[in-house]
Amino acid sequence: MTEDITPALLLHAYAMGLFPMAETRDDPNIHWVEPRLRGILPLEKFHISRSLRRRLLGSDFTIRTNTDFAGVLDGCADRPETWISSRIRGLYLELNAQGHAHSLEVWDGDDLVGGTYGVALGSAFFGESMFSRCTDASKVALAYLTHRLLAGGFTLFDTQFLTPHLASLGAVEITQADYLRRLATALKKPASFDPPGYSATASGVSQCRTQTS
Repeated sequence: MTEDITPALLLHAYAMGLFPMAETRDDPNIHWVEPRLRGILPLEKFHISRSLRRRLLGSDFTIRTNTDFAGVLDGCADRPETWISSRIRGLYLELNAQGHAHSLEVWDGDDLVGGTYGVALGSAFFGESMFSRCTDASKVALAYLTHRLLAGGFTLFDTQFLTPHLASLGAVEITQADYLRRLATALKKPASFDPPGYSATASGVSQCRTQTS
């Protein structure tokens, strides 16, 4: 697919249940993906294990949003093979500048050690990728992100695919038909990634559903 893809077209694709990928970081083409089975993370069922709770309460991480969106993108792409091509990177940077794409960042002092990013439309949040440069940083990012999405009124957290890592945190797999029904409902409801007066503490985030591990 070589035609021009604009941020507006990208948002339209998300609203139709599609998301973009490239074959490699050097692939000039963007391919639309629509899985037959879709991963979602029910926000009210996010699992915080005892070990993750200890990590949340015992770490000195600082959580920020949208202060280094490019750094999160680059952290997610920092692997031998990635679908985040330079063309896709540029599109998400534009979406972030327009207020449609957001990053949640985990900082250890001056070091960006983990994070995740995605796109918000209505009350749907489309999680794109995450990374970790120290133990549990990506899990910490997802815990804080889920807490924020719940506070902001989001009703659908799309993870695209189901991985063992996401399944351990409560993610499930549904059919694309079921996903599209949920998406249509979520798009009709407003939500905010930065709800007025919102703040999060490690103790507050750690109160989510706990499982033994």
